[in-house]
Amino acid sequence: MPQPLTARRSAPISGRVKVPGDKSISHRALILAGLATGRTRIEGLLEADDVMATARAMEALGATVSRSGAAFEVLGQGVGGLTAPDGVLDFGNSGTASRLMLGVLAGYPMRVAMTGDASLCRRPMSRVLAPLSEMGLTVEGDKDTLPFTVEGTADLLPIVYELPVPSAQVKSAVLLAGLHAPGRTTVIEPLPTRDHTERMLRFFGAEIDVKTRDDGGRAVTVGGDAELTGAHVIVPGDPSSAAFLVAAALICPGSDLVIENVLLNPTRTGFFETLREMGADIEILGEHDEAGEPVGDLHVRSSKLKGMRVPPERAPSMIDEYPILAVLAAFAQGETRMEGSAELKVKESDRLAATAAGLAACGVEARIEGDDLIVSGRGAVPGGGVVETHMDHRIAMAFLTLGLGSEAPVTVDDIGMIATSFPDFVPLMRGLGAQLP
Repeated sequence: MPQPLTARRSAPISGRVKVPGDKSISHRALILAGLATGRTRIEGLLEADDVMATARAMEALGATVSRSGAAFEVLGQGVGGLTAPDGVLDFGNSGTASRLMLGVLAGYPMRVAMTGDASLCRRPMSRVLAPLSEMGLTVEGDKDTLPFTVEGTADLLPIVYELPVPSAQVKSAVLLAGLHAPGRTTVIEPLPTRDHTERMLRFFGAEIDVKTRDDGGRAVTVGGDAELTGAHVIVPGDPSSAAFLVAAALICPGSDLVIENVLLNPTRTGFFETLREMGADIEILGEHDEAGEPVGDLHVRSSKLKGMRVPPERAPSMIDEYPILAVLAAFAQGETRMEGSAELKVKESDRLAATAAGLAACGVEARIEGDDLIVSGRGAVPGGGVVETHMDHRIAMAFLTLGLGSEAPVTVDDIGMIATSFPDFVPLMRGLGAQLP
């Protein structure tokens, strides 16, 4: 049953808090731990539905995943050591888990059935299946949406693949497949995308080479016939989850918030860079490295924002943050144009359309021109709307956040799917002062 929730204008958002572990890193830590030889300890793993789908898949394929106090331990089977599952691999709502697992399965000569929930089964897999098919993966019935059955091969071919559009998931799936192939597999990306797979592959002992091209893109190469070794991984806080807390602090007057131990990987900080250009008071404290990733604390104070143009080349570093950026644009003075957001159309929902519709329901002028979202900010938001989430966790959290600063309450039609990425979002926000009765 749907679980609606209403957000009301709030007092200052203040305190010190940690957000859940980064979802992208959590997925990759589990996968690479299962492909490594020996034991891996993972601290700070995001215990959300999407990540647990990856954990269940790795267990079904022969790895051992168990809790050890506040951490998780994975006993890996080595590259090439996974075994055929007894049943269907169900990835729930997780596009990341399903697409990355296609790369893992490409190197195994076994038939594996894959499925997901209704939302995931509508999302296209063709972009990741195209390069993996070149390498030797086959899909029964040539389907490009779940459910389907795939079969890998022990004779996987290394390839050089140029991404038609920037996609960290496609890049990662090809690199994971490349672990099984002889020689070297290379992915060329036109714009740099999040590089957690490359960093973590190197951390587990894989041969990785990254070269920046003259056109600003990158060529990422992984050595095949790889041997990975178990490691100790500390997962930093998810910047995509922190984004909602940052936004709430910016729009609620008098707010003063510190978010501890947030991932600051430069391929993920486009949102914070954009907010600073809009006038946001965000300070980074105590920056340091953990498991090959930069992390630090974010100190955020309420701020007056101004509209701006967000260039398309920034999209890969903040693609998940566009809905909450659009919310902040509604509170800014002037027009904000978010360019190059085509990728939003193939997320858990058509986020471009869902974001524009949600803003309109709350009295904000917004329009879509091609792949661009344009929001006319007036410094204040009327609110008072009911927003359709379309089973999308980021739409739900973005518009609950909008309601904390709008003149009238805002209701989202369902919050059940928030558990896919941020299970404690509502109680954590309430603890900081948010009016989410």
